[in-house]
Parts: sequence; C-alpha cells; structure tokens
Amino acid sequence: MTDQPLNGPDAPSGCPVAHGGGDGLTRLYGPDAATDPIGIYSRLRKQHGPVAPVLLEGDIPAWLVLGYRENRRVLDNPRQFSRDSRIWRDWKEGRVESTSPLIPMLGWRPDCVSQDGEPHRRLRGAVTDNLQAVAGRGIRRHVTHFANKLIDTFAGAGSADLVAEYAEYLPMLVLTRVFGLAEGEGRKLAESCAQVMKGGADALVHNDRIMQILGELAERKRVEPGSDFTTGLLEHHADLDDDEILNHLRLVLITAHATTSNLLARVLQLVLTDANRLSGLVSGQLNISAVVEEVMWNTPPLAVLPGRFAAADLELGGHRIQEGDLLVLGLTAGNVDPEIRPDVGISVHGNQSHLAFSGGPHECPGQNIGQAIIETAVDVLLHRLPGLRLAVSPDELTSTASTWEAKLNQLPVEFAA
Repeated sequence: MTDQPLNGPDAPSGCPVAHGGGDGLTRLYGPDAATDPIGIYSRLRKQHGPVAPVLLEGDIPAWLVLGYRENRRVLDNPRQFSRDSRIWRDWKEGRVESTSPLIPMLGWRPDCVSQDGEPHRRLRGAVTDNLQAVAGRGIRRHVTHFANKLIDTFAGAGSADLVAEYAEYLPMLVLTRVFGLAEGEGRKLAESCAQVMKGGADALVHNDRIMQILGELAERKRVEPGSDFTTGLLEHHADLDDDEILNHLRLVLITAHATTSNLLARVLQLVLTDANRLSGLVSGQLNISAVVEEVMWNTPPLAVLPGRFAAADLELGGHRIQEGDLLVLGLTAGNVDPEIRPDVGISVHGNQSHLAFSGGPHECPGQNIGQAIIETAVDVLLHRLPGLRLAVSPDELTSTASTWEAKLNQLPVEFAA
C-alpha cells in the first residue's frame, strides 16, 4: 500500500476522508434509514461495491461492509480488524463525545467483545462456561413457564399483538430467571435494552439504568449466591474483577434479549404469513429449526454488527482503509450478497453459513440458548392458541430500522378465545 494521502486526487470516491467525513455520504440513521434499510444497502452496493462509506449518529464516518466474503475476512482476522475501540481514530481525536449514543454500542469496556487475543480468550471462557451451565439447567422449562404466563394475559381476548405482548418481553423474562433477577425487573430491562439498541438521545440514560440494576444484582449475589449466571461469573476461575463482572452481565443481557426478541418476532411473522409453514408446524411435519434458519439468512436479528477498527492501513473491497477507521458489518447485506446468493428465492435449508451469529473468535457463544428460546416459544404459542391466524394482510406489516436492527412494529393475530 502506498503512503499517498487519502484526501488527494487518488482517493476513492466514497472514502470518508475524501469527503471530509460528511458531504455526500449516506446516513445509517434518521427518518430515511428507518423505512428502507434494504434499499439503502442495495444502492450502496451499486455505488461503491462490497464496502461503502456511511455516516453513523452524529455524522461519524464509518465503512459499512456489504459483501459476504468481505464480512468473513473482517470477522476472521482480528489482527487486521481489531475489536478494541481504543484505536478508533475519531474517538482518539475527540470527534466522538462520551455522551454520543454510539458509545453504548461502540465504546470500549472491560468485556470480551472489546478485547482480542489472550484477554479475549480469558473473558470469553468465563462467559461460555457459564452459558453452558445455564443451558443445562432447563432453559426450555423457563421458556415454557413464562410463555404460558404471557399467553394467559391475552388468551381470553381472541386477539393480540404478538410483538408487544409476547416477543418483546419473553426473552427478558427468561433472562431474569437465568441471571437471578426478580421477575418484576423484566419489563423495565426489556424497555431499556430496546432504547440502547435504538440509539438516540435516551440511549445513555437507559444504559445507565441497566448498569444500576445489574450492579445491585452483583452485590446481592456476593452475599446470596445461587445456581445462576451471575453467581457463575462471580465464582469463575478466571477471577473477573468487579468491572468485568458488571460489563459481562450487561453484554449478555442486552445482546441476548435484543437478538432473541427480534428473531422471535421475525420467525412468527414468517410462520403466520405462510399457511403451509403454519400447518406444517402445527401438524409436526415441519421442524421449527428450518424456519429459524431461513430467518437467519433473510432477516437476521442484528442487521448491522458493531464494530471493528482497522489495526493498520489496508485494502478491503477495492477501498483503502486507514488505521483507526471504524468498520460496521452488514450482516443482512452480506447474507443477500448476489455474489453468493444470485437468487434469494432458492431454499437455504440445511445451509448454516449465514452471518447472523457473527463469526470468527467473536462468534455468538449463546446461539444454542437463543435457538431453544425461539423453538419453545413458538411451540407453546401454536399449541395454546387454536386457529391462530394473522389479523391483517401480510403487506400491512411494517418495520422500523435503527442503525443496528430492523424491528417488526406489530404482529396482530386472531384466534379462538
């Protein structure tokens, strides 16, 4: 790679530096981005190829990785694409305020997703060991209990919104049991997690609320240990300090709830907008895991994954990336990359090489637990609500996107009361 300045005549047309970090770049946030993220990804791919310059909240420049192969390269090479945001040039040079709504998603923390190498392995080991222990303690039993409890609140009405009354809260209720939290904290935490993922002015306030609740939980579990995830972290041989404990509780709570809630809503949407899938699931001829797999490819729970930081000057997708540049990973865009899926209508059944769980050293360690929550939640719902059907036409269902996810707004259904 040459040492020529990137703001010279040879700078690629989409380079954030060439544009002074602003003019002419596409925003991944705001009203336009909220309504048609897929259209934005498609236009960016045509204009810039598999990597495109974009703006995040506060008009902070980043590279959006759109290509499947390019996403894999970034995910699989932590020495080139670090997870440590302390090398983020815009942060180091003071262009990102500590009060920015990007900080809850991109700021450095003493957790495993902010580290590489041996520090990452040490911290991730504590998380994975305890997630495995939790998975062996009856996750499906917890899901069944809370699914029935939520369904009881609307079963007599003959109608419900399965987003607002089911998918938005069920994963968090399960997590309260897993963490050793009071069930009553579930609704408040679910709302705060949603605000952190949404971004905007309230993101930091809700992040602080989550940290306060989890801090109080950790203190309580020091004196009242139990067979829960929190106690497991406190007692793990990796000897996590207080900040590491708290930040890993936050990490697992937010990511597990947000991704599982979003995924559950999308799976239910796919099931209820296809009579063959619905009848196949009810009759037992279709396995729910096949439906989950399809959603993972076409509408993964995180549309864009934050973030990686270039550890050196390098080339990616025909663009020159500078050391310290921020890259965000387009999981949805990568999964529908025409280079690997020229026809998205062809079945992906049995193909688990999607990007929905990330990849490389930072691949999601809790995917089996998420799968168990989804499968059990759908199964309980279908067997509790006879005659379940969509109450509107499929084209009336809408989504709202933030930088990181596209959430289904409502899923109104009818059933025999």
